[in-house]
Amino acid sequence: MVKIGVLALQGAVREHIKSVEECGVEAIAIKRIEELKEVDGLILPGGESTAMRRLIDKYDFMGALKEFAQEGKPMFGTCAGLILLAKNIIGHDPHIGVMDITVERNSFGRQVDSFEADLDIKDVAGSFPAVFIRAPHIVEAGPEVEILSKHNDRIVAAREGQFLGCSFHPELTDNHRLTAYFVEMVKEAKAKQLV
Repeated sequence: MVKIGVLALQGAVREHIKSVEECGVEAIAIKRIEELKEVDGLILPGGESTAMRRLIDKYDFMGALKEFAQEGKPMFGTCAGLILLAKNIIGHDPHIGVMDITVERNSFGRQVDSFEADLDIKDVAGSFPAVFIRAPHIVEAGPEVEILSKHNDRIVAAREGQFLGCSFHPELTDNHRLTAYFVEMVKEAKAKQLV
């Protein structure tokens, strides 16, 4: 049985935990570095990326998050979490920097410009209700990055190996298919580690 952590420093933590549990898997809110050892995969939730980075630094999480990635454990970044995973951020220094993508923050506008759109997400859903709130988008993706979805020609979901990222908030809907896709990634990764 796999366990999935949700980084619980800031953002939509409860909603992600509920979504993971709806997929029949145990979820843990990660508030301390040592709790990362208990989980097989990690969700970096939406929120405010600058505030998250301050909290990551305050609680000394950065080294542990990079180590988690180096161990081959899957990570899923949504909205601000996507920004944390990106190797390049337009106008800013990278954070965890493990996904070969360039992102632009707030590229769909401010809070008042929030919207919903039905997306076709490869291997996930033909019609997925995506909630965009001050969302970033992926401007460029490296050769190993698989583009999973676009909205108006902007990349809004992608995967590179054990890393999954999206611009929107899948946890704010009752559709758990993208979370279930990540759960499968975690199960596969764990099975490989056991071999």
